[in-house]
Amino acid sequence: MEIRRRGALPLRRPGASSNLQPQIRVNGRIRARDVRVIMGSTGEQLGVMKLNDALRKAQSLGLDLVEIAPTATPPVCKIIDFGKFRYDISKHTKDKRPSGSKLKEIKFRVNIDDHDYLTKIRHGEEFLDRGNKVRVQLQFRGREMAHQEFGMQLVHKVRDDLAGMSQVEMEPKIAGRNITMTLAPLPANRRKRRFTAPEKPTEDQEAVVSPTDA
Repeated sequence: MEIRRRGALPLRRPGASSNLQPQIRVNGRIRARDVRVIMGSTGEQLGVMKLNDALRKAQSLGLDLVEIAPTATPPVCKIIDFGKFRYDISKHTKDKRPSGSKLKEIKFRVNIDDHDYLTKIRHGEEFLDRGNKVRVQLQFRGREMAHQEFGMQLVHKVRDDLAGMSQVEMEPKIAGRNITMTLAPLPANRRKRRFTAPEKPTEDQEAVVSPTDA
């Protein structure tokens, strides 16, 4: 007589969707007569067992028998808490999804004053702290083109001031009357602000260039 532990998943209708791909067989849904059994909590190998014996073992521990390698001979099963197992898979899948970060833009001028510069740097930290990339753009006007080295020095200063929050994704380059550089956020546990956090930029202050994958 086949043992089916309470809580085993019912068979789905053909074509029904599942959040677990490929579909995982649990408890009474496992079809093999013999299975190789592993204790999920310790990794202990219990060897090859009759399916009913493996189900009884799982049931006696208040756990589930989960088929993790259906194509093996015999199939490999783990005795684990299937609810927690399913949660871990769901969380892992969610963590792999693109975060949907955006590319923000901060514009500078060669002759920017200290107050405006600090404000833009603080906004840059805020954007990066949200997980967004930042495009730094410096614009030359008129005769400023004759002193491009000053513009490059300013862009390098921006890079250094935001180094606690970011890494350079695209090195500074001159194109026409602009110098552009792209910064990508560091992992959250490595970010360190150097400047006092400002009020969050308003929508009018945020220059959103385009969505980008994280």
